[in-house]
Amino acid sequence: MAERSKEPGSFDLKQFSFPTEQIPRLSINDPEASSRISRALPVVLTDTNLVTSALHWDLDYLSKNIGDGEFVVHISKNKNFQYFDDKKMTNVKEFRKPSEKQDMKFSEFVEKLHQAKPGEDRLYLQQILHDTVGKKVIQDFLGFNWRWVTMQQKDNNFGEMTSNLLLVGMEGNVTPGHYDEQENFFAQVRGYKRFILFPPTQFACMYPYPIYHPCDRQSQVDFENPDFTKFPKFKEASGLETVVGPGDVLYIPMYWWHHVQSLPSHGYTISVTFWYKAGQSEKIEYPLKPKQKVAMMRNIEKMIHQALNDSSEMPEFMSNMTLGRYT
Repeated sequence: MAERSKEPGSFDLKQFSFPTEQIPRLSINDPEASSRISRALPVVLTDTNLVTSALHWDLDYLSKNIGDGEFVVHISKNKNFQYFDDKKMTNVKEFRKPSEKQDMKFSEFVEKLHQAKPGEDRLYLQQILHDTVGKKVIQDFLGFNWRWVTMQQKDNNFGEMTSNLLLVGMEGNVTPGHYDEQENFFAQVRGYKRFILFPPTQFACMYPYPIYHPCDRQSQVDFENPDFTKFPKFKEASGLETVVGPGDVLYIPMYWWHHVQSLPSHGYTISVTFWYKAGQSEKIEYPLKPKQKVAMMRNIEKMIHQALNDSSEMPEFMSNMTLGRYT
């Protein structure tokens, strides 16, 4: 049975140290919805019917119908599930993995989820959906509103779709602040998630890890308990926020920072993402757009790192480029 939606304002949400404004919740028939997507601004779309065919998904249904393949499950000692790149771990000797990954059957994941107790390891399944899942789940997948989302891809000059990611996590799980280099339609299937977003213009306030670090694209700032001595410009940050529930689709533009929390509901949440590459290069117009500047900074940083061929030389080199000259 599909879950009955709550009003986004019905949750008692923790207040952050920074101000936020609500992301608009609009119908796909509202011209402002299309306008926001075309301008790379976040918007919650309430009636796309994008994943209506999956709104009956729960742990029991998926256990019976998703198939006996193995799924990637992240395991954390605390509520935070910070992404890290295994391939970059050798670049930072003192790096310690914030979580572990384990492949397991969906039924095994569900069993561990039910047995989990407060204070113990937390779980978060993150698996690309492909044709190895069971027939019923494939039917549900084919029933997605592909016409609408493909139209958005075409109208907004997105590149090719790269993947659909199935996310099943425990309530209270947090994906700390980060940005992605792809466009994302984030569809909520079960339960509720709170999103805090920051635009690319606030890049300096977010203090991302160096590009060679395993946590590249992640903020060093703990948004819930920021260290203003270490990260003073975070005091200038101001965000947008929303709560998404079953059937909602949040458009997360490329390079927008986002912090995500699974809210208390059924003990778990289910979501599906629709990822798209950047479209063909835009015509260069000045001044450059904030997302173009972020992309340029990343490319310059990558080039310098490749040229030096030694991560330990990066801090001094970058400091010598700027300190006393551009500061």
